[in-house]
Amino acid sequence: MLLTFTTLAIVDDQLLFRKTLTTFLASQKNLIVKIQSSNVTDLLYQLKDHHIDVLVIDILMPQIDGLSVFEVIRSEFPLTKVIVLSMNLDIGVISHLLEMGIHAYISKSDEPDELLRAIRAVSEGKIYRNELFTEALYWNKQMRFRKPDKNSQLNEREKKIVQLIWEEKNNKEIADAMFLSIRSIEKIRQDIKKKLGIKSTIGLLKYAINQNIIKTNSRLIPMNLIPK
Repeated sequence: MLLTFTTLAIVDDQLLFRKTLTTFLASQKNLIVKIQSSNVTDLLYQLKDHHIDVLVIDILMPQIDGLSVFEVIRSEFPLTKVIVLSMNLDIGVISHLLEMGIHAYISKSDEPDELLRAIRAVSEGKIYRNELFTEALYWNKQMRFRKPDKNSQLNEREKKIVQLIWEEKNNKEIADAMFLSIRSIEKIRQDIKKKLGIKSTIGLLKYAINQNIIKTNSRLIPMNLIPK
């Protein structure tokens, strides 16, 4: 049986925390820590020599200026999924980071299993929707960043695909549900974003929430996070 390994990079300027986290993750089945670094400059240098599936990084570091590092990673290393692991719980900051294209946001006060679930989800091409993620998406629901009539530009098939993305399905699972090929799903997802003028999946979900395209599930979303 062929084992699939997920390669990781860990970036945190606190040495003890970084080494402890590295030891913990390296002990997990099918996870390999390829890079551990204290700063962004070193990370970007090492990324040129290693294929990294998932980057786990703090944002409360002096080297991160204006969060531009995430734009560089998205541009230069688009196959690397980004998980922010931080004590910064400012919902506005998290919302901005999600819009920039990070794939999950985990609090350092969470249980270790929360990080493991996030790593496994994003490495499979899924979104990881914990409470911080959901609250950040709803944070600016009242802001009209798209004209409502653009909703009519999405046909029923496109709306169904957006709904399945919200339900944390990857492209294969969406393809199976829609009786289409994975390549067709990838193309439709790109077409949806192009049609709406949206660059990221997170931006698409924000738009879908704003326009009530997504059918939310109270079992998945705490009621206190749903705006009145």
